[in-house]
Amino acid sequence: MQLQQASRKKAKLKLGLQGASGSGKTKSALLIAYGLCGDWSKIAVVDTENSSADLYADLGAYKTLSLEPPYSPERYIEGIQICLDAGMEVIIIDSTTHEWDFILDWHSSLTGNSFTNWAKVTPRHEAFVNKILQSNAHFICTIRSKTDYVLSEKNGKQVPEKVGMKGVQRENLEYEFTCVLELDMKHLAKASKDRTGLFGGKPEFVPTIAIGQQLLEWCNLGAEAIPMVTLEDMQRLIKACNTSKELNTLYYAHPKYQQVLNHEFSARNEQVKANNIVNQTNPQQNGTANVQPN
Repeated sequence: MQLQQASRKKAKLKLGLQGASGSGKTKSALLIAYGLCGDWSKIAVVDTENSSADLYADLGAYKTLSLEPPYSPERYIEGIQICLDAGMEVIIIDSTTHEWDFILDWHSSLTGNSFTNWAKVTPRHEAFVNKILQSNAHFICTIRSKTDYVLSEKNGKQVPEKVGMKGVQRENLEYEFTCVLELDMKHLAKASKDRTGLFGGKPEFVPTIAIGQQLLEWCNLGAEAIPMVTLEDMQRLIKACNTSKELNTLYYAHPKYQQVLNHEFSARNEQVKANNIVNQTNPQQNGTANVQPN
């Protein structure tokens, strides 16, 4: 734990797009995504909306990953990891609402005290949210809004008009996003939360590629960010080490993982030693040393 001076670093966008069915969330997400990376082949849609993302294939050669029920947090996480492993720069989750519906259904099926049962439910949902926040990619997450109708006056007559109400996701999820845009039935967006300062207090606008480019410029302000190494990243890095020296370097470079991954470090070190014996190689001649964790 160390106190240090605050500094602006480059960031990966975590954008929420919220609106009722038919408000244009999917197409808006795709246009903004292209503005963020400028390459359709680097955009992936994790699709829970009955392949609705395929309807806009004329825009460009982006990738889709259809997620089938059950829409558990773990299935979303698996889909996100597939996209990351494929080198996707922008990942669209369309939509996150199905994950929350799954969570609510699972909670209602549990026996016992409803309040205390949230201690079992919350970690699964938080794992999904943290996967988005900690991944080294831009994310655009669509959220369905509950639909209602209001009477609006048009040409002297009262006409019912569909509007989006509260988003169907866990309360306060918007706090996790860099920016949240609310879409109306005219496909116009307005920021309800904006850390970028690009949209706050400004009139409604049409989400376009140019909006994505503006967001990218904001993300690229400041110094190069130090990539966040996740637990899964560390496990892959350990397996990739071929000498005790490499394991030592990795071990001391990431102190926060030393205890939790002590067994993995030691097991890989034993594998490395065994391989060296089989290959009739003396590790000491290669300048390697025994890895520290035991």
